Amino acid sequence: MFSNPLPRRRAALLAVTAAVAVGQLALSSPAMAAKAPVTSAPTAGLPAGTDFYTPAPAPGSKQQIAQLKSQHRFADAALIQAEVDTPQAVWFTGAAPSAVGKDVHRTVTQARAHKTVPTLVAYNVPGRDCSQYSAGGAATDAEYRAWADGFASGLTKGQLITVVVEPDGLSNLPSDCSTTDGVLPFGPEDTSRIADIKYLGEAVMAADPAARVYLDSGNSAWHNVADATTRLAKAGVAEFAGFALNVSNYQYSANSAQYGTWISDCLALNPGAATTTPTNCGDQYWNGGPANNWTGVPLDPTKQWSDTATDPTANTAGINSRYAAELTAAKATPTARFVVDTSRNGTGPWASAAYADDQDWCNPPGRGLGARPQAQPEAAFPMLDAYLWIKTPGQSDGQCNRNIAGSTTDPEWGGITDPAAGAWFPQQALELAKLAVPALR
Repeated sequence: MFSNPLPRRRAALLAVTAAVAVGQLALSSPAMAAKAPVTSAPTAGLPAGTDFYTPAPAPGSKQQIAQLKSQHRFADAALIQAEVDTPQAVWFTGAAPSAVGKDVHRTVTQARAHKTVPTLVAYNVPGRDCSQYSAGGAATDAEYRAWADGFASGLTKGQLITVVVEPDGLSNLPSDCSTTDGVLPFGPEDTSRIADIKYLGEAVMAADPAARVYLDSGNSAWHNVADATTRLAKAGVAEFAGFALNVSNYQYSANSAQYGTWISDCLALNPGAATTTPTNCGDQYWNGGPANNWTGVPLDPTKQWSDTATDPTANTAGINSRYAAELTAAKATPTARFVVDTSRNGTGPWASAAYADDQDWCNPPGRGLGARPQAQPEAAFPMLDAYLWIKTPGQSDGQCNRNIAGSTTDPEWGGITDPAAGAWFPQQALELAKLAVPALR
């Protein structure tokens, strides 16, 4: 549904520098202050066995299924059918406040009728996607907040729902976007962006205190833990269920589970993170800790991380032992929960040495669908609320060109012009289904 070149690259430089910049931000000016919280964050995770909502198939999927059947490719047609029959999110990307309210109400009503829990994605913040492939969003903060109120007006009080707030909205702040002559071309300021995101979350909670709100926090190959923690704290994550990871990305679930746990730990250790960037939080860029005698190296995002990995660039024991000691010493208990988008991460991230910039975030080849939506999927990670299919698999990330100057085609897909962001991409949809891990059928 969205495609932004910056967050999908391996951004070690951003991880080092962005925390300092964000640490200097004020939350909001009095004129743009968000709504006062009306309820507290949920204290329990999503119930095990939660049945998630399956929306109507994405446009284009029905045509592909019909075409495959007409070609007597019944096994392939069945794969696409299984793909669209899997529970996944519904995205809300614009429309007038009254219209988005009606659309939200229609979705939650249908989910309730089927006794399922819907996942809603709010994606309309000003300056969305750094004006790249999924450019758009509200024109002003005032317009966005009216839209947020409209979004919330469609909710039903007391209904269990999950809401993912503004993918990349915090991880790709206006100041993180490219500049022209040092001037941000996108309009919004960081403080306004953060306050807008908090406003929408609070509007949702005011309308439906049973809602589980997750503020988007990028992915495990991007910002370091302290930086992610600071951004989330500024946006009031303590008022909500927690945060979302890997939306529209391809990072391994194992890595996201570790990274999300570290962010939750870091938030618990640093209640003042909104004003002071933490300095005591281990992260993926140096894995030292008691378990490895503080001998650290950066973790490799192309490998699956664990405490038992024999490869030092995949071993997380040092980081986890560090957090265990720090949490015990501080008598701190993590409370922020997180969800992980597993819609397209079955085979993990992609990288190619064939290009100066492979745009590994944009319609990468050879990827597969990931784990099916499930609440409480990993007992070893109690703060992991759910695996969800947040990105609609089968929809394009944008018209990728691997950053080849003057090109409008994608050499990784036979030199075609990829579909626009959010449009159905038949070739990719089928490949994702064929390479699913675990297998679809």
